[in-house]
Amino acid sequence: MDTHFVALIGIDWADRKHDICLYDSTTQQYEYTVISAQPQDIADWVHQLQHRYGNSPIAIGLEQKRGPLIYTLCQYENLVLFPINPRTVANYRRAFQPSRAKSDPVDAKLLIDLLRKHSDKIQPWQPASVPLRALRQWTESRRILVGEKVRLTNRITAALKNFYPQVLDWFEDKDTQVFCDFLTLYPNLDAAQSASADELTRFFKSHHVVRRTAIRTSFWPNSNCWGAIDPRPWDCPTHAVVSSNTGHSTQSLIAQAQ
Repeated sequence: MDTHFVALIGIDWADRKHDICLYDSTTQQYEYTVISAQPQDIADWVHQLQHRYGNSPIAIGLEQKRGPLIYTLCQYENLVLFPINPRTVANYRRAFQPSRAKSDPVDAKLLIDLLRKHSDKIQPWQPASVPLRALRQWTESRRILVGEKVRLTNRITAALKNFYPQVLDWFEDKDTQVFCDFLTLYPNLDAAQSASADELTRFFKSHHVVRRTAIRTSFWPNSNCWGAIDPRPWDCPTHAVVSSNTGHSTQSLIAQAQ
């Protein structure tokens, strides 16, 4: 390395804790510690490093290119971050660890060994621009929301099959606002069949629904099926709400999906 680092640090990170190995360039001794993954605990650990080494440069190797840990550490100017591919660490472990068993403290030390012996092949982390980081966060948030929407839709469909399967045939898309609003107004077959043709026509028109066939007035109140309903997704956006405490009733699920 061109820069002289007063210490080399390897961090084997996890969701709840981080195993840390520190190599002091002066004493050439290894030190091991474990800290919580909480932001305040990470900040306290960095402050301990600053008290010990001042603002002298410190190299940190970790198996992460982006995420909460690297975004927390990048705000400190004296910390030079070196993201290392997890596959590289795994191959290095297999080559030099006879048991090949993964150990968090050992992996933290392997990160230091890679920094010391193969620094010419490891590039320091360069933070992305603010717009790019924001775009990545929005993309990840959208991925989570889409997954949650699919999960809620599947739960609603499974619940409706037990007592209200007709509505699943009436609507082609179960992840639309019109579907959620319909179930809120007409939560069972009796409620739907008791609605007048004019009432239902106003409901569909208010949601900008395009019918593949004309609304058949013979449905109300005797028929047991309708033609397929095809809501325009751009006219009826779905508003998915991420919630960790989902209810068991269909109405509770609908409230989450709206």
